[in-house]
Amino acid sequence: MEKIKISELKLRKWFLAQTGVLVAFSGGIDSALLLFLARKYLGKGKVIGVISKSSSLKERDLRQARVFAERHDITLRIVETNEIDDPEYNTNPPDRCFICKNHLYHVLLQVKREFPGFTIVNGTNKDDFLDFRPGHKAAENYHVQSPLALCGFSKKMIRELAYSHHLDIWDKPASPCLSSRIPYGNPVTRKKLKQIEIAEEILNEYGFREVRARHYDKTCKIEVSLNKIQELKTFFNEVSDKIIRNTGFKECVMDEEGFISGKLNKDIKKVGYGKLYS
Repeated sequence: MEKIKISELKLRKWFLAQTGVLVAFSGGIDSALLLFLARKYLGKGKVIGVISKSSSLKERDLRQARVFAERHDITLRIVETNEIDDPEYNTNPPDRCFICKNHLYHVLLQVKREFPGFTIVNGTNKDDFLDFRPGHKAAENYHVQSPLALCGFSKKMIRELAYSHHLDIWDKPASPCLSSRIPYGNPVTRKKLKQIEIAEEILNEYGFREVRARHYDKTCKIEVSLNKIQELKTFFNEVSDKIIRNTGFKECVMDEEGFISGKLNKDIKKVGYGKLYS
């Protein structure tokens, strides 16, 4: 806990040196904690949370983001980035995240014109640099700051600090954009994103919190935590039938390897693509 306290003091000092901040808010725990602490240290008038109402963001995450902002008296700006309409994004290349973040930060730069001197920040933590994250390059291009990473926060530290501040989303499972469930090279469409969202909502309804519904054309491959696979097997047919009925998938299968974050990045790492953005 001492390490967390030191990092929090560093973060407070960093914030107090800012005129104000625009926080790229995804609804996840990282950016939620950042937004909460920015509001705590700087006051309401110097902090704006900005979230994109994107096709790749779950409607539930947007609702929760609104509730979070209202609960903590934070000004929230909802914008539209429309990356789904970008032909480059639609082709779903390995650097899709870079394209997406370019759209987001371009919009944030427009918002920044209303708030001269404000710094654009995101919720990137130091653990994020261990995976293939081409969005980091977009942040660098737009001079977006990552104070959590800068002050040495790991994901575990963020959850512990959020818990100590009684934030009810401290244990919220990671929920990256829905496009991340579509293998690279397979087009991203609104229809596919909605199919994924519905399938994961169904899994949540059955009590599974950490889930992924990977989109393989007509097949939905579902993942749950490794320690939950046996539980899923007991009523897999029921879950599978419901997903097929409600999404239009022709088949639903279970990945017995279990949930693994960034699973679709494996092939990229094999060929060294990630080095382009490291």
